[in-house]
Amino acid sequence: MKKIIYLAITAIVCVSCGKPMQGVGGELVGASASSWSEPNPYGMVLIKRGSFEMGPADKDSLWGIHQDPKAISIDGFWMDETEITNAEYRQFLYWVRDSITRERLYDQAYGGNDLFKIEEDKEGNPIDPPILDWKRPIPSERRANEEELAAINSVYYIHPITKEKKLDPEQMNYHYEWFDYTEAALRKNQIKPEKRNRNTDIPVDPNAVVMVSKDTAYYAEDGRIINETITRPLSSLFDFLHTRIINIYPDETCWVNDFNNAYNEPYMKNYFNHPGYNDYPVVGVSWEQATAFCVWRTDFLMKSLNLKDGRVIEPYRLPTEAEFEYAARGGKTENKYPWQGDLLTGQKGCFLGNFKPERGNYLKDGHLITSRVASFSPNEFGLYDMAGNVSEWTSSAFLESGPEIMSDMNPEYRYNAAKEDPYAMKKKVVRGGSWKDVAKFIRSDTRTFEYQNEQRSYIGFRCVRTQVGFSKGKGKN
Repeated sequence: MKKIIYLAITAIVCVSCGKPMQGVGGELVGASASSWSEPNPYGMVLIKRGSFEMGPADKDSLWGIHQDPKAISIDGFWMDETEITNAEYRQFLYWVRDSITRERLYDQAYGGNDLFKIEEDKEGNPIDPPILDWKRPIPSERRANEEELAAINSVYYIHPITKEKKLDPEQMNYHYEWFDYTEAALRKNQIKPEKRNRNTDIPVDPNAVVMVSKDTAYYAEDGRIINETITRPLSSLFDFLHTRIINIYPDETCWVNDFNNAYNEPYMKNYFNHPGYNDYPVVGVSWEQATAFCVWRTDFLMKSLNLKDGRVIEPYRLPTEAEFEYAARGGKTENKYPWQGDLLTGQKGCFLGNFKPERGNYLKDGHLITSRVASFSPNEFGLYDMAGNVSEWTSSAFLESGPEIMSDMNPEYRYNAAKEDPYAMKKKVVRGGSWKDVAKFIRSDTRTFEYQNEQRSYIGFRCVRTQVGFSKGKGKN
């Protein structure tokens, strides 16, 4: 099982520096790029490249499933061995909380302490804008002066009825940028007109205008978050740099709103924040929030590695639905579930996952709602809870046709819906089934969807990272 805090133990080790060729006697020997090795990402399992038939493993007249598989191949990737837990997601939440607190300790309207930001680099050159100094601890409430205490307490609120002091969900906003490599690479979006069409029979129009969509985000004067998509003429690569502001606090009320006429208030009050649920999968997190978590996790690792300018690592991201299905089935076409065979129990009669075995009898598998991650045996790849416990977000946009329209190599259908798009275009694929689902929906070959801004008590997520380089065969590293 993963530990609560991600330690910055992953490292990129430079072996050579791509020095210019010297004294090679005129022979073609190749110019080696900088080489590096990437140790196993903490808490992740290597899923080696392979192929399988994506889609229903066989016909199932009971559930009305018709066989229509598609043979595909997938490159290697790393995947979290368990779903992201409450404790792990709280690390993200507390990072945002502490960022806001440090900003206010620096702000003249609160603490006014210049030491909470770094304003000059090591050579004494000004940094514009200044960056937060994470090495400087936030003062404890006992040692903070009046201004500092106001800054520290500004991210909390007192409930008007219960008088309970709580973190203010409305302030927990994460502002991030992402560069769309795919859109920038399309020939139709090239900056130079002559690169947009290679047919030399067609004259190049140097004045041709290409319109592109760009996501931008900002705070309105009244404090509201504004996320919008603008369309404008292509002028530079910055047109593919998008910004978003996402409120990342999980929806604790999902336990009440997902179930009518049920007493689920204890889950609403305790599930996310009580230490007794530390190792349970986080829920009430939308696709948008899960995506923001992946961006933060990448940035968090990058900063801990202190990479030189220009060096990058493959980002954490949500799995494609093809990657999820391949990983869940252990790379085997014949597997309906993460385990072999069609039975839902092992040799001793114990259930192999956390789902709803019978009508109204959630407890037959030993759990009423979610279970601690890794409560059941892993699949052949070493992944836990790939069926049941919580359904999981994928990066894929949902279409009924699904894999039929996708490539047979690293298949993915992605659509970044603008705020102005119809709600029907904001469906994302959900896989794996949950604690409240019957056996049909925890099958590895079953796909369903949810809207990207919805937050459910039965949907969580885990991250993946593309493996760079070659891995031979299937299985766990």
